[in-house]
Amino acid sequence: MFAQIRRDIRVVFERDPAAQSVIEVVLCYGGLHAIWLHRIAHALFVRGWVLIPRLISNFGRFLTGIEIHPGATIGEGLFIDHGTGIVIGETAEIGRNVTLYQGVTLGGTGKEKGKRHPTLGNNVVVASGAKVLGSFTVGDHAKIGAGSVVLRPVPAHATVVGIPGRIVVMKGQRVRTEAELLRARAYSIECEESAEEIASELDVDLDHDMLPDPEAEMIEQMRQEIAALKARLDVLEKRE
Repeated sequence: MFAQIRRDIRVVFERDPAAQSVIEVVLCYGGLHAIWLHRIAHALFVRGWVLIPRLISNFGRFLTGIEIHPGATIGEGLFIDHGTGIVIGETAEIGRNVTLYQGVTLGGTGKEKGKRHPTLGNNVVVASGAKVLGSFTVGDHAKIGAGSVVLRPVPAHATVVGIPGRIVVMKGQRVRTEAELLRARAYSIECEESAEEIASELDVDLDHDMLPDPEAEMIEQMRQEIAALKARLDVLEKRE
């Protein structure tokens, strides 16, 4: 037990540069308190207790703003940063070394019984406000972008953003969006080169501080096409 507590504290120092001392971490980190209370509640829940584990869960929510159902299975090395508004459902399963930020929901859909919440693999990062809803798996080392709504399985080493969540990076390589492909095809017609070659030239992400945003890229592509059509229409009207 003490070895596990020492690891929990070490994980905070590894992933939060704001942590200054052990006593600060023990007394002030609500995510750590929520995890410790959940372990007590889960141990009772798997032994057939219901009311007392739920009371412990409710006390943890009141104390930390983090709601973890006693039935949820949590692996070692979980780090909850800030944590306010996090909800983890009954049949959710969390692997080792997972990181959750504030406002994350690991929820279910519908009223079906049995497994209805997601399973997170090892070393997964779920950013602020993301919602992972349904009984599916998020693979090892996957990243869920802030504010994303994930409704389908996520393969390992993928980065997902948007509503609904879409894979934009796979194993460090960007996944080309439809907007990028349309842009590449338009250039290929002008340059008389293959669309694949043009797409590879365009696949240079200079915004290294931001995740790709497929929705914004599609909207920008549509805006450019509308502007081009307006310009052509103005030329035709002037000819008339």
